[in-house]
Amino acid sequence: MTIQAVLFDLDDTLLWDERSVEEAFAATCQTAFIETGIDPARLEDAVRREARDLYESYETYPFTKMIGINPFEGLWSNFTAGHQPEFRELEQLAPIYRQESWRRGLERVGIQNAELASRLAERFAIERRERPHVYEETFEVLKELKKDYKLLLLTNGCPALQKEKLDGVPDLEPYFDHVVISGTFGKGKPDPSIFAHALELLNVAPQEAVMVGDKLSTDIKGALASGIHAIWVNRNSRELDGSIQPDSHIKHLSEITGIIDSIA
Repeated sequence: MTIQAVLFDLDDTLLWDERSVEEAFAATCQTAFIETGIDPARLEDAVRREARDLYESYETYPFTKMIGINPFEGLWSNFTAGHQPEFRELEQLAPIYRQESWRRGLERVGIQNAELASRLAERFAIERRERPHVYEETFEVLKELKKDYKLLLLTNGCPALQKEKLDGVPDLEPYFDHVVISGTFGKGKPDPSIFAHALELLNVAPQEAVMVGDKLSTDIKGALASGIHAIWVNRNSRELDGSIQPDSHIKHLSEITGIIDSIA
């Protein structure tokens, strides 16, 4: 069958979320260094560890894992959207989680200062919102693909946060015929049902679509299970997980057209 549609992941596929998070941590930990002299890299490592552990301790963790919301998104998301009751729980937990992650991180490096933790938690959210990075090839590739294919954005996450990310780069969303967010749909990648929903919106068969994403465990695993050609974006030469084998590998989004041509 001829390829008619391209499904894209958002974070670290089109948006450079990892860079945004790293820069937000660096700026926030620099603030702590100025006040306390603590090594910024050491504090960042401590906060990341404490945030992960605390995130996984909450009763909401199975839900956030299913929807696909990671601990560092929790450090700046307000969880104000989504109809599931778990989002209301997360909305109440978020301020506590943010402050406690930084308090525990500071404590891990020998600083007990709840007031500083509160300020750093607020600073991180501000810094992250001010850093919406896009890969340099994103718009050029989308513009080219838009001429010949239906485009759909398939992203895991909280509806409010993913929408905020898109609002931070207003030229991005208009390229897509549809935007599907796991927190709105009710299940996240790799669940085949969210891929089936995307295909239904596009009115294409699995064999008529490709999925482009950076995460083996969600984007690629889900696409393969759904019969969609899975294109793994591997910019940093990561090693494959033996249990998940993408149909194609790319280092740059510009390679997508060539892969589609080879499929045809």
